[in-house]
Amino acid sequence: MDRKIVGIVAVVGMILSAVLALATVDGAGVAPEAALARLKEGNAHFLAEAPTHRNRDMARREVTARQGQFPFAMILSCSDSRVPVEILFDQGVGDIFSVRTAGNVSGVMQLGSLEYGAEHLGARLLVVLGHSKCGAVTAVAKNAQEPGNIPAAVAPIVPAVKAVRDAHPGASEMEVADKAMVENVFQVIADIYADSPLLRGMARSGRIKVVGAFYHVETGKVDWLGAHPGEARILADTPS
Repeated sequence: MDRKIVGIVAVVGMILSAVLALATVDGAGVAPEAALARLKEGNAHFLAEAPTHRNRDMARREVTARQGQFPFAMILSCSDSRVPVEILFDQGVGDIFSVRTAGNVSGVMQLGSLEYGAEHLGARLLVVLGHSKCGAVTAVAKNAQEPGNIPAAVAPIVPAVKAVRDAHPGASEMEVADKAMVENVFQVIADIYADSPLLRGMARSGRIKVVGAFYHVETGKVDWLGAHPGEARILADTPS
């Protein structure tokens, strides 16, 4: 190999080594408010079509491989291919502990994953992200007869749909579905508190913050719904 090329390769290697030496995994223990601000800023980048591509380079891959993962936030979202959380929040490798399932519901696997993210990885913000045009919620609102394991998978959405129907008698199926997509976010948060003593205890002590959000697939905008409206009551009424 030409000596000049060898020299260039050596210099590049030295620069990369220096970058890796300075790089850190910066997500562990980030305060919920700071994590939320970072997600809001990321969605603003996405909306402006001005992504930073932060933490998507070789240095980030190398440092997370070497030091481990310390995501600054956990996001429970729908499996819908139109809701890629790292892209719509302009985040990169190791930033988000992502748990995805049809209808963004919280079963045993989802709860266990979120507990791991909070207890072992140090993430202090949990976002339950619903979205418009959700097929899982629409199927429940239309009483669709689905095959296989789909009915069991979407069963946790039924209470949200029922709540909307009770509050809006006479609403059409699609009107119910659209409102239930938002209601389901709060239903999932309530389910998390009811079914995970670990996460409930962390929320009660302030170790984690749980908020709802809603993504519009038509526009790319995320609306922030905040904590469950009855959070104080739920956390106070539920035993440790």
